[in-house]
Amino acid sequence: MKWHILDTNSNSGKFNMEYDLMLADKCSGNEAYLRFYKWNPPCISIGAHQSFDDLNLNKIKFDGLDMVKRPTGGRAILHSEELTYSVVIPTSINLTGGEIYNKISLSLVKGLQLFDPKLTKLELEEIQPDFKSHYQSSSGIICFTSTAKHEVKYNGKKLIGSAQRKFNNNILQHGSILIGKSHAKLIDYLNQDLSELERLKTEITEKTIELETILNYTIDFKKIISSIVLGFEQIWGNNFKVVKAI
Repeated sequence: MKWHILDTNSNSGKFNMEYDLMLADKCSGNEAYLRFYKWNPPCISIGAHQSFDDLNLNKIKFDGLDMVKRPTGGRAILHSEELTYSVVIPTSINLTGGEIYNKISLSLVKGLQLFDPKLTKLELEEIQPDFKSHYQSSSGIICFTSTAKHEVKYNGKKLIGSAQRKFNNNILQHGSILIGKSHAKLIDYLNQDLSELERLKTEITEKTIELETILNYTIDFKKIISSIVLGFEQIWGNNFKVVKAI
């Protein structure tokens, strides 16, 4: 398997989602893509099956935030102080979607542990929540109030939120690696009454954690990207051959 490694830096929500879709469209049977990117301006994204009615669109516009719908599932995220990854890989590798999800998460964990050995407490969620029930509550508007099976946690708190979808003969998976605390400001942009907003602020604080909170220093993005690439190389082994880096 030939892997292309891309760092497309900071771009709009529209650019970031269209770029992932472009990779999913062009990926051939003997290659895969591992891409890293950020968001400028900060952007709220929602899942493919989620409604913008959940959001206070006037406040989002007034505060100068971007907004986009992801081609994958999941719920709302405020992309600000984070590193986003995406993987596009062909179904011809003969792994199920769940097996690919798990292997990508293991690669992220390995890379983060290479970045800083203090991250030995990283683990994968083992149980799939009842999302149908969860989505019926206001907590279900937000990606980071629940942890799906195989997602990455630290001391029981969610650190990486990911989503996956199959496009023809390829699978696209992308996700947010929380670096700082700005993701929690999503609560300010929800269409909920004040008491519910306060409850959700407490909930997202209790259920999430960020790398800078864990490590207590400013994250070097280039270093963490290099570490995650090494993590993928170790987990995917002989299937990992970098043929292009941007």
